[in-house]
Amino acid sequence: MVSVPASVDDTLSLLSRGRYVADRSLATAVYLSLSLHRPLFLEGEAGVGKTEIAKVLAETLGRRLIRLQCYEGLDIASAVYEWNYPRQMIEIRLAETGTAGRDSVEEEIFSDRFLIKRPLLQALEPELGGAPVLLIDELDRTDEPFEAYLLEVLSDFQITIPEIGTVKAAEPPIVVMTSNRTREIHDALKRRCFYYWVDYPTAERELEILRLKAPGAAEALSREVVSFVQKLRTMDLFKLPGVAETIDWAQALTQLDVLALTPEAINDTLGVLPKYQDDIAKIQGSEATKLLDQVRAEIAAAQ
Repeated sequence: MVSVPASVDDTLSLLSRGRYVADRSLATAVYLSLSLHRPLFLEGEAGVGKTEIAKVLAETLGRRLIRLQCYEGLDIASAVYEWNYPRQMIEIRLAETGTAGRDSVEEEIFSDRFLIKRPLLQALEPELGGAPVLLIDELDRTDEPFEAYLLEVLSDFQITIPEIGTVKAAEPPIVVMTSNRTREIHDALKRRCFYYWVDYPTAERELEILRLKAPGAAEALSREVVSFVQKLRTMDLFKLPGVAETIDWAQALTQLDVLALTPEAINDTLGVLPKYQDDIAKIQGSEATKLLDQVRAEIAAAQ
């Protein structure tokens, strides 16, 4: 088991070992979350690397990653626990043929043996390699009642099961929550966390990310890709491309043996970047050529 970082610099090194390019402010938020055992709440646009932070922490710290993917209608049975009703019924039928009393049967079927543990309850269990990393992904997709349920979990790292009692973590899990901000998360939940807004990276940082995540792309192509995507993010699009789309595009162009952007290459692969037809129609053709000319001029001026 790898110990948690002892400083912000150590946290930067830890993230770097996981091939995650972070600035110092993000590393500070991660360090405080780890050292003070507080959940880390990451908000930002889709595709900017929020989920990846939890994956990198699990990998570099040698911890188990437990992921709860949120969605509308997520309930306790899917997120926390549920009883294994078929097995309970079998146990009741078997008990009816024997001499066991009703009270003893009820106590038996509502025991840990018949409990199906979901991600939140699993995260409170002890692990040989240290407390797991609990990723609660896209919390904004859930309903407000589920947020309210999380208050007990994130305040005291415990869950109350009426039939059994309170289950409390011996060692708090490392909790990372993400939100794409499709709706506001309640203040009561945010107050229990360290908050950080993960923004789109600068061109320099995005180029550094490409060198790590798409090492097969030519340096000149990577520069053009980053500059082109950065310009797209200044446009009035329905959905701006994230870092994930930049990486995908660089890898797709490399797979097609493209060494430098051309209007044809852009139009042929544009669906890797925007995922809405209206955005594609706004970019392709003359607009893509215009943006490419601007990209080439800026790169040439910088050299």
